[in-house]
Order: sequence, then C-alpha cells, then structure tokens
Amino acid sequence: MYRIVMTVVTPVVRWWGRLQVEGLELLPGTGPVVLMVNHDSAWDPLVVGVAARGQVRALAKSSLWHSRPLGWVLDHMGQIPIDRGRGDVAALSAAIAQLKQGAWIGVFPEGTVSRGRMLRPLSGAGRLVLAVPDTALIGVSITGAVDIVRFPRRPRIRVRFFEPAAGPPHPEESAVGLTRRVMTEVRQRAPYALPGRAKKQAEYRRIAAEQDGRAEQDGGAERDGGAGSVSSPRSST
Repeated sequence: MYRIVMTVVTPVVRWWGRLQVEGLELLPGTGPVVLMVNHDSAWDPLVVGVAARGQVRALAKSSLWHSRPLGWVLDHMGQIPIDRGRGDVAALSAAIAQLKQGAWIGVFPEGTVSRGRMLRPLSGAGRLVLAVPDTALIGVSITGAVDIVRFPRRPRIRVRFFEPAAGPPHPEESAVGLTRRVMTEVRQRAPYALPGRAKKQAEYRRIAAEQDGRAEQDGGAERDGGAGSVSSPRSST
C-alpha cells in the first residue's frame, strides 16, 4: 500500500512540484532513523516519503483514523496514530519497536500544521532517539509544499536532509532539549509558512491575531496579579 500511495502522489510532488532534494546520501542504507520535520502543509508527510525514496513510518494525529477508509490506508502504509500533546505512551512504544527493527520514523515535533505560527516542539521525537541509541538523527526541512494547492501556480518544493550541527544527543541532553535543538535548525532552513489559497490564508491570519490578542491579555493579567509573565505563542522556543 505504501508503494501504491507513493506512486500516485509522485507525479504531483516530483513533476508538478519541481521537487529538489539535498542530502539524500545522509540516509543510511540500513538501521533505524528518526526524521524531525517541519509541518506547514498537509502534504508534508507525502513529500518526505517521495523525497526519501524509502518507507517512512510517520507519527500521525489519531483523528485521521476517524475516517475508516483513510484509517485503513494509513494502517496498511505502516503509519502510527498518536494523540498529540498527551504523552501517548502506546504510540511512542510502537515507534520504538519499529526503530529497533530498523525502521525510518518521521516525526513532526510541532504537533500540527503550523498555519504560519511559531509552535513549541514537543519532546516525543527526542524520546525516540534516546530510547534506541543506534538511531541516526536527521533533520528535514520542507519548503514550497504550501503552494501545491495554489493551482495554476506551480510550486517549487525543496527538501533538505541534514545532520544536526551539534551532532548526536549529548550525554546530559533531555529529550525536549534535543528536539528543540534540531527543530531550531530545521526552522532556520524552512521559515513558517501559511498554507492554502488567499481566502484561507486571510482566515488563518485573523485567527492568529485573535489568539495573540488573547495571549497578550492573559499575560497582562498574570503580570498585574504578580505571578510573572506568560510568553506569547510567537515567542522563541
């Protein structure tokens, strides 16, 4: 099923999307791999799969399985459902078991499509790397995938695989520290981008402005109460 889906989407990604791939040689021929990827478009998991030219088992939000036909496809593609932001032990255990068998696991540490907003990376990807010491850690940046839906404008998709500048996990590095370190490098290569057409982008901007306004109000209330400040969702991670 994985090969069938990749065959169907490859013309869209590689030809229509004018896909450019860098760093493919960094992916090992054998052994476990964790790919930490930015997430600005619903197409990102498919783009990574096409670019990697190997089976990538992604940790995907469990709500996708609410559709039985889609859930069936995802199961047969070897994807792993995860409840975002809840420390889903079962999903992480399933991913660790796959890593121990030499699988490539794709993780979107920001938890959801960014919609152009800065998001705090979660710790799950780092936990996977630390749980299986021989795992190769690869950062992946995707740009241009947000343009796939903007027909007739042709996208120019670029995927870059890279090894983190500071190398593999440090002896005392925490899972969340590792994840944030790698994702900082990913976002340096792939700035946050708005998906969708102009109307949808305007909606996302409006929602972002409302959320920022509420965050500022909450932060002001905290400061007035002497409890310290609360950082805005746009603050650095």
